[in-house]
Amino acid sequence: MACLDKCHCAVDNRRHGSILYNILKNEEHKDSHNSSKIRKEDHSRLYGQGCSCGSQKKVTLKSPQVTCKAASAVLVKTLRFVKSVPCFQELPLEDQLLLVRSCWAPLLVLGLAQDKVDFETVETSEPSMLQRILTNSQGGERELHHEHPEQDFLFGNSQHQQQNKLSQLPSATEIRWIKEFLGKCWSLAISTKEYAYLKGIVLFNPGLPGLHCAQYIQGLQQEAHQALNEHVKMIQRWDNARFTKLIIVLSLLRSINANAISELFFRPIIGTVNMDDMLLEMLGAKI
Repeated sequence: MACLDKCHCAVDNRRHGSILYNILKNEEHKDSHNSSKIRKEDHSRLYGQGCSCGSQKKVTLKSPQVTCKAASAVLVKTLRFVKSVPCFQELPLEDQLLLVRSCWAPLLVLGLAQDKVDFETVETSEPSMLQRILTNSQGGERELHHEHPEQDFLFGNSQHQQQNKLSQLPSATEIRWIKEFLGKCWSLAISTKEYAYLKGIVLFNPGLPGLHCAQYIQGLQQEAHQALNEHVKMIQRWDNARFTKLIIVLSLLRSINANAISELFFRPIIGTVNMDDMLLEMLGAKI
């Protein structure tokens, strides 16, 4: 696919003024030497030692400063790659926005795999049984006294806010899908060009409702499929099953939750900023 051939290495050091760029530029990290180190996840801690309830536990990053900075850099590279694809630039702006909003998370995970970004998570502390009982009881009292909102202070409204924050965090199961995908990519030793074609397959998704150029986008996705297949046959001719392996790995991205990606990697640094708004700003910025 010609447009991807030209753009698979289009990541450079050009300056830009997006939110994430300013964060990356101004934030000095004391332990930057750890960002390039591939870490191994403690399997028993992540999956609850085989207990089914462990997979539902909420987790957060063990080293958010290092990992969030690395993920932010990958997001900048990802959007720079997208914007540098001529076929993408030819699409109507509405279609560009739809595609980016739909695929930014799987493209980011592909970028994490390509840049060898690994991470560790830890379980979050949950309220005790007594705290949950008290909170539920206080919630009932507030319904009875809704005409006196000042009583929220007495009933510990901050506890509800804390619970809401915990509920938004990703679960161990959602992290497991991400980790499995990264592990599969690394085991296949995917090349730079293969990553470019895989990103093209993900980016040009003709199944999104509201697209103006769905047929054209479908053709671009088919071209990316064909280009990947031809490249694999030429470079990896001894591995007849490699193309199938790559497509199977790509299918794992369907199980990755965009909200989990946002909460895990970006909420610690952007706070309440809407992810769509940030993507829109970055898409229009000179990155």
